[in-house]
Amino acid sequence: MIRTNPELSTYIHKLWSQGGLEIEEEDFAPKAVIIKQDRRYGKIHLIKEGIAKCYISDENGREFIQEFLGAGMEFGELEVFDNLTTICSVESLTKLQTYSLSHQTYRKLLNTDSKFNALIMKALANKIRFKAPRHSYQHSYPIEDNLLRLKQLFPEFIEVIPKKDIANYIGITPRSLNRALKELKEKSPLF
Repeated sequence: MIRTNPELSTYIHKLWSQGGLEIEEEDFAPKAVIIKQDRRYGKIHLIKEGIAKCYISDENGREFIQEFLGAGMEFGELEVFDNLTTICSVESLTKLQTYSLSHQTYRKLLNTDSKFNALIMKALANKIRFKAPRHSYQHSYPIEDNLLRLKQLFPEFIEVIPKKDIANYIGITPRSLNRALKELKEKSPLF
C-alpha cells in the first residue's frame, strides 16, 4: 500500500552525503501540497522519510489516489523526460522530508552515473508494474477483501491514513468505507 524503494533511498543518501551535487533536503508539514497537477516544476523529490499521497483531481474536485509514497519513492520525475506539466498532485500525509534535485542535476546523474540510471529505470518500471494488478484487484474483489488486503500490507493504515484517502484509494465513497469497516470489526475484533 505504501510504496518504498530502500535501494534508491540508500543510494541518494550516499550521493547527498558525499556532497558535490546540488541535492538539498526539504521538510514539509503534514497536508502540504508539494506539487499540483497541471503545473510546471523544476525539481524532483525523493522521499527521505514520511508518507505522501499522489493523486489526480477531477473537475469536480474528487481525488483518485494513484499511490501512497514512502521512503525512496520519487515524484516529479516524469516531467524531466517529456517537459510537460505534472500529471498528479503530491501532498504530505505525515511530516515529510525529501531530497530535491533540479532537473539539470537529475539529467546529469542519469547521463553520468550508471548506478543511479539503473535505479531510476527500475523505479519507473516498478511504478508501471504495480498499477495494473492493484487496479485489477480493487475492481475484482469486494470492499472487505480490499480492506483485509490493505490491513495485511500495512497493519496500521487506518490510524495513519485519513479515511477519505483510503476510500479514494480503493475507489469507494467514505460512507461505503465506514459501513465495510463496521462490518469487519463486528466479524473480527482484531480489525
